[in-house]
Amino acid sequence: MDTVRTRLTQSPSVGGAEDEDAGGAQRVEMRFVTREEEEAGQSSDITALVLPYRHGYRRASVFLCVCMVVVVFVIAFLLAYAVFGARLHCSQVKGLGEEDEERGGGAKPPAEGGAGLYLGELRVMMRRLLQDEDIHDTVSRVSRANHPPGSSEGTSLASEILRRFRLLQMDHTWTESLYATLQFPHRSQRSSLSLVDSTGLISEQISLNPSDFCPYSATGSATGGVVYANYGRPEDFNWLKSAGVSVVGCVVVMRVGGGVSFAEKVWLAEKSGASGALIYPDPADLPQDPRRLGLNAHTAVSEHVHLGSGDPFTPGFPSFNHTQFPSIQSSGLPLIPALPISATVAAKLLSQLSGPSCPSSWRSRLPYVRCVVGPEFSSGRRVKMSVHNVMTPVLLNNIFSSLEGRDEPDQYIILGAQRDSLGPGAVKSGVGTAILLELARTFSAMVKNGFSPRRSLLFVSWDGGDFGNVGATEWLEGYLSMLHLKAVAYFSLDQAIMGDDVLSAFSSPLLVDLLDAAIRQVEHPRHAGQTIFSQAEREGGSWRIMKPLYLNSGAYSFTAFAGVPAMELRFTEERAYPFVNTPLDTTSRLQEVLGGRLGVTGRSLGELVGEMVLRLAHDHILPLRIDSYAQAVLQFSAQLNKHSAELQSRGLSPQWVFSARGDYSRAAETLQRAIDNSDLHDPTTARFYNTRIMRVEYYFLSQYVSVVETPFRHVIHGRGDHTLSALAEHLALLTSDPEHFDEKRFRRQLAFFTWTLQGAANALTGDVWSIHNTYTFTH
Repeated sequence: MDTVRTRLTQSPSVGGAEDEDAGGAQRVEMRFVTREEEEAGQSSDITALVLPYRHGYRRASVFLCVCMVVVVFVIAFLLAYAVFGARLHCSQVKGLGEEDEERGGGAKPPAEGGAGLYLGELRVMMRRLLQDEDIHDTVSRVSRANHPPGSSEGTSLASEILRRFRLLQMDHTWTESLYATLQFPHRSQRSSLSLVDSTGLISEQISLNPSDFCPYSATGSATGGVVYANYGRPEDFNWLKSAGVSVVGCVVVMRVGGGVSFAEKVWLAEKSGASGALIYPDPADLPQDPRRLGLNAHTAVSEHVHLGSGDPFTPGFPSFNHTQFPSIQSSGLPLIPALPISATVAAKLLSQLSGPSCPSSWRSRLPYVRCVVGPEFSSGRRVKMSVHNVMTPVLLNNIFSSLEGRDEPDQYIILGAQRDSLGPGAVKSGVGTAILLELARTFSAMVKNGFSPRRSLLFVSWDGGDFGNVGATEWLEGYLSMLHLKAVAYFSLDQAIMGDDVLSAFSSPLLVDLLDAAIRQVEHPRHAGQTIFSQAEREGGSWRIMKPLYLNSGAYSFTAFAGVPAMELRFTEERAYPFVNTPLDTTSRLQEVLGGRLGVTGRSLGELVGEMVLRLAHDHILPLRIDSYAQAVLQFSAQLNKHSAELQSRGLSPQWVFSARGDYSRAAETLQRAIDNSDLHDPTTARFYNTRIMRVEYYFLSQYVSVVETPFRHVIHGRGDHTLSALAEHLALLTSDPEHFDEKRFRRQLAFFTWTLQGAANALTGDVWSIHNTYTFTH
């Protein structure tokens, strides 16, 4: 296997392949001629040997037999060489036909099937077919105007993408429509921000852009003092509490960024007792010099504030028909109003604050603003904010197109991208849509030219992404009971290009080996001659590429809600791309950031995703790292061990967690050994193991919490009291704040997590007679 793998990874470059093809064809033809001449020549020589020695019959017969064996061997060798050479030649030159045929794609494979193409040959074919010209054109088309869900521009774009999928002659192309409740600004009553005096009369009206809003904000008004809370992270609110600054009844001003979504900022502000939230882009985080590709100081950044995904009025179940399902409000909807404001408005508010000084790490770059946290305001004035948004049912359209697999067609490798955008959305929706269509065209053309994937490929254009991945989440909710049996992996192409230098992969740990192999194959878009891996190693290590999934990621719901391994890839710059979620997210600005290399960078990202898709579609056994979660649990086990004496004094034993972790590690190792020692070319055997591998992510969805009340049930990536992170935070209270350690709650958390982990170990082991659990009764 190592020999075969070495040969495949040293496949010739695209340019060199053409020269070898031509030479290979000549050699094959010459071999056939030589073989025929050699057969004739050998036959004559044998006759000449036999005739002069008729009377030495026995000796001649022996010599004749030896010669014939030699001739047969030579002929067999030459025939094998000619057949293999011709096959290699055909596999390399297929796909070099007319450009119109390639672009037309065509999902039906040739009569021969092409099932035996090597991975190296498929890699060469994919690189040859991938193009960068259409990527720029598609991004320009998608981002030519605002295209929110339900708008005429959004509907027109959906029709165009459906048409482009159909032109590729895929095996299946269809749409799925649903009504979801979205929130938009009121058409006649605008949201407002003002300063009021001690009697409540407006002393100054602050100008806002009426198109700037936070979808799913609570409506109504809030009045109070102002508190500056940095990024609005948990540690920021903890610092305010420790400094004796109360946010109760105040309007909290927070900066964009800090690794915290708008929804998390507003939720934490509400949890701390705030009456309202204002969020602004600080020049320290997002460049704001228009002469150097920055925001102008009057631009706000908009983002939804629903602490979840999908339609917040159908949490945990699909939004197929609102007339038949009662409306249930998501617990992630905020109860306080929230507004996005510009840096100019933030400076006006923060420059009038008094109160304790803030930490040096909180210092902003707003002009004429001292770093104080409030809540006192000059002249005894207060801030009043009013939000007037309305909920509206909107028809969403998800568009699907698929290529059927040869051996396991009911197993899907899914690629998806958000299509809608409240603004132009060059990065938000244009880039992902362009790469999605280019990969669909490429794989369709590969199928026409001999590629026959083992598993099906599913390409999806999602609607409602700007409101919390509504289209994708509703689809997941509709097929939740079957996806863990069919979905191999999901690749989100959302916001894939915000630069061309640093690659980040927000991913499930199960896909880490797949990514590691891919970055060793793909050339870096900025550094010619260097792979992404080698460039990452030069800059501190390829391990920096892997990052945990985050709430607003297009991949998050697939893993945290549905238990499907998912990944979202992104190229960025050291200097942040400041235009996402603003009216300035246009193709021209993105091209300027990239130095005109949008197509090249998009092609590199597409090739990287294509490499991983090829492996998943080609390999007999799915290349997922099934033991990856054992390491995360091991780190928590070390924390438990530090507190073991204190826990035991409270009658709590960490031994259950240690045992479950050991069982999971052993089950993963046993399964891997069984795979290594099996005949993986046997379809039944491969199917048996792949079914177990595909369910590993699903095993980490807690069965002990409600999908309606706690949709993100994954104990590692999810949100809620059942997760490993919540358990670790609670454990830390033993030393940091023992009075707030809740023993009853901790027992429940520990039990839920332990049994989820033990269940994953049992499921991975397989047969019930192979499971050996030992439980000790303790009082």
